[in-house]
Amino acid sequence: MSNNDYDDSQKDPDKKPPKFNLNNRAALISLLILVGFFLFFLVFQTQGMQVHIPYSDFKKDLEQGKIQKIEILDNLTIIGQYKTAPSEGQRDFKSQIPYLDNDLVEELLKNNVIVEGGSTANDPLQIFLGLLPWIIAFLFIWFMFRQVQGSGSRAFSFGKSRAKRYLDTSKKITFQDVAGQKEAKYELEEVVQFLKNPGKFIKIGARIPTGVLLVGMPGTGKTLLAKAIAGEANVPFFHMSGSDFVEMFVGVGASRVRDLFDQGRKNAPCILFIDELDAVGRTRGAGYGGGHDEREQTLNQMLVEMDGFDTKDGVIILAATNRPDVLDPALLRPGRFDRQVVIDMPDIKEREDIIRIHCRKIPPSDDIDYQKLARATPGTSGADLANLVNEAALFAARKNQTHVHMADFEEARDKLLMGIAKKSKIIPVKEKEMTAYHEAGHTILHYFLENADPLHKVTIIPHGRAGGVTMPLPKDDIHYYSRGYSEDKIKVLLGGYAAEQLVYGETTSGASNDIEKATRLARMMVCEWGMSEKMGPVAYGQKEEPIFIGKEIARHREYSEETAQLLDKEVEKIIIDCLNISVKLLTDNKDKLKLLADTLVVRETLDGTEVEELLGFKPKNDDIEE
Repeated sequence: MSNNDYDDSQKDPDKKPPKFNLNNRAALISLLILVGFFLFFLVFQTQGMQVHIPYSDFKKDLEQGKIQKIEILDNLTIIGQYKTAPSEGQRDFKSQIPYLDNDLVEELLKNNVIVEGGSTANDPLQIFLGLLPWIIAFLFIWFMFRQVQGSGSRAFSFGKSRAKRYLDTSKKITFQDVAGQKEAKYELEEVVQFLKNPGKFIKIGARIPTGVLLVGMPGTGKTLLAKAIAGEANVPFFHMSGSDFVEMFVGVGASRVRDLFDQGRKNAPCILFIDELDAVGRTRGAGYGGGHDEREQTLNQMLVEMDGFDTKDGVIILAATNRPDVLDPALLRPGRFDRQVVIDMPDIKEREDIIRIHCRKIPPSDDIDYQKLARATPGTSGADLANLVNEAALFAARKNQTHVHMADFEEARDKLLMGIAKKSKIIPVKEKEMTAYHEAGHTILHYFLENADPLHKVTIIPHGRAGGVTMPLPKDDIHYYSRGYSEDKIKVLLGGYAAEQLVYGETTSGASNDIEKATRLARMMVCEWGMSEKMGPVAYGQKEEPIFIGKEIARHREYSEETAQLLDKEVEKIIIDCLNISVKLLTDNKDKLKLLADTLVVRETLDGTEVEELLGFKPKNDDIEE
């Protein structure tokens, strides 16, 4: 969508914009002319001024007969003219009479000097300099007045809403441009239908929800769905961010809320969209050191406008947030945001559709396997997939290709999920061999464990902070972890540690991240999922999340020290049991471990098919529907 899709809400799109630029230009030009005139006058006045000489020099020049004409002003100031040749031009001077000189007139007449007298004339430059501050002040006030008049009182519009109106000046985004999210689109299509045909709902006595809250993780398409509603509804659509309400001046936020709803009522039926609602709608009084008065005033005004004494039908509030847990309960009650639409992460089919939609903007090659790309990107959002397609196109452009190939997508996915490949990094032979055994340990367990995901590829080329990577290719999206799947996942994570211990008799720091993930997973099995027979189906500990941070900083202990020791022992037991199984499987297949490690040292990267051919494994993904 281009930037032209939005215009100020206070402007009528059918009217021509005010010609404030012309007024501003005229005021500015006038000011520049005045300053230029002042400089011009100052320069020429300075050039025409007389040379000031002491009175003693004047007396000497008079005795020598050099003076032709003088004018005595107020018996104090002498302005004179020297005798010069016609080719030299006129030479003027100026001097002050320091004392009463009774012989001056006699000396002047004696030397045939033309004498005139009079009073001191007013200096135009001094007059102008005295009036200049008043002239500049007047012009400044006039300039500000024209600015305010031309820009719709913009200089004094702190309390005005900053909402922008969506205009159909370019290609509209509709629900067809949003892949997946069928349930969410169904809920929102009902709102669109009410705005298009309200009589259908009024006839049966139905009331459309006053507010609709879009809830979802970052990048899932909340704002995109709002744009699709704007393209479908064909009613005035005003867009504003939650942070636009907050200002350094007290009361500005509440004033902007009032102005926003006033605009909505004037243009009813319409939609008001507030993005990132949590910026202004957080629970009142929950911040450190008490509530923030300005933010709470803004929220209170929003609550009143949405469902107070002076409310009108026809204004639908649409908002988006990824933190519904921090919103004020009064904001979520029926009558305000009485409908919450959850925007989930896309599943495997939706990821495939999203990739296909974004591939419309690039020239894709025929070798692209969209289903494989969808399987290889579990847990990614729509924004992540859009970035994936863009990165693939950039890789293709670097290679001067006319089409984007599957290899470009593979490279782009590895970069986004693991980090850029450090192919130029010099690694000692010993470390390279140890990395190969570590990754081979992960790889082999993928084939011997029943619940492990199929292997996609393994590489010992450093990516990001990892010295090597073993990447699985899940058959389906995993929504629930069973005990068997969790234990096999821990065994795979410890496969590199087990391989190092088996081959070298010691381990390295390269297994630190694997150990961390395995320990966290084991602790969740014991403390949250009830997968320990000894501890039973009991949740141990409560997460503590500051409402203004939104991240877990601690786990509150609601159990005794004895129970804590039992929990630690159960976590340790799961880790040790899984490690022993991993070590046994690798010991029984040490020849395959060595063959795979030696091959990785030479080739550095192997995909799943190459590993199966090398070690004689049966593919684990034979049962996957193509």
